Amino acid sequence: MNEPADILISVVIPTYNYAYRLPRALDSVLAQQAADVELIVVDDGSTDQTSEVLAAYCGRHPELGVLCQANAGAGAARNTGIRAARGSYVLLLDADDQLARDALTNLRAVLAAHPGVGMIIGAHVSVYPDGRERLRVPAEVPAASARELAHRYLLDKRIAISHGCTLFRRDLLLQRPYPESLRSGEDIAVFAYLLVSAPVVVTEHVIARIHKHPGSLRHDRQNEEERARRMTSEVFASLPAECQPLRQQYEAKRYLSAFRAAALADDRQNARRYYLRASRLSLRQALRWGYARKALRLFFWF
Repeated sequence: MNEPADILISVVIPTYNYAYRLPRALDSVLAQQAADVELIVVDDGSTDQTSEVLAAYCGRHPELGVLCQANAGAGAARNTGIRAARGSYVLLLDADDQLARDALTNLRAVLAAHPGVGMIIGAHVSVYPDGRERLRVPAEVPAASARELAHRYLLDKRIAISHGCTLFRRDLLLQRPYPESLRSGEDIAVFAYLLVSAPVVVTEHVIARIHKHPGSLRHDRQNEEERARRMTSEVFASLPAECQPLRQQYEAKRYLSAFRAAALADDRQNARRYYLRASRLSLRQALRWGYARKALRLFFWF
């Protein structure tokens, strides 16, 4: 096969047992295939018909790149695809989602206007199981210090970043790979690092249709206290010194997230414990009304 032209955008799709949804994602990318785009699928040890689906696609699209590995989680699969990619930029598309029409054309235009940008955050459409759709347009990302950007993203949640509708500069992803020890929330450490490391551009163009389904909406409560500590450690491991004073507040946020999940599960003992731990870390975070109201009900209502 002849060596392709310089690759601008590598679309990487990690997949695990999504044979029945994967064609939708593949078709949405292949419909926009161009000389400066490559598509890589990383099969993370699937045990369903994923290999057959990919073999059929490779027969029709020999340019499709397929990598297979033993099951190691989404973060590891993304890292594998990023290392193999040749593009200057990487778009990480989940196997159950799809690119919007003209997404790659719109991203090229943004890159031409903003060469060297570290991240492009686009709009997306959330598609729900009952057929409802909701347009999500990203908020502007201000030119600000690393600490202010980290605060807006990690604590205030005023900056939203999602796979599928965000384009990342590949060299930055190589500098801060996905933490493979985490099986959920592993993207937060990567997003935070890119946010404070290079300019960010926001576009109102719809880049992806992100499908919500019961599996993607569930909250995993296994080892939640350990995960709160490990996520905090991973997030701040690569952030600059000026962001480190935010660490304790962020750990409190992680405990408050565990508190909320425990409260919803009517696990009152752990909910109380997580809330008290969050309060000791950051009383300001714990006293935010949404959390404080739940805590009042939990502690005083029986």
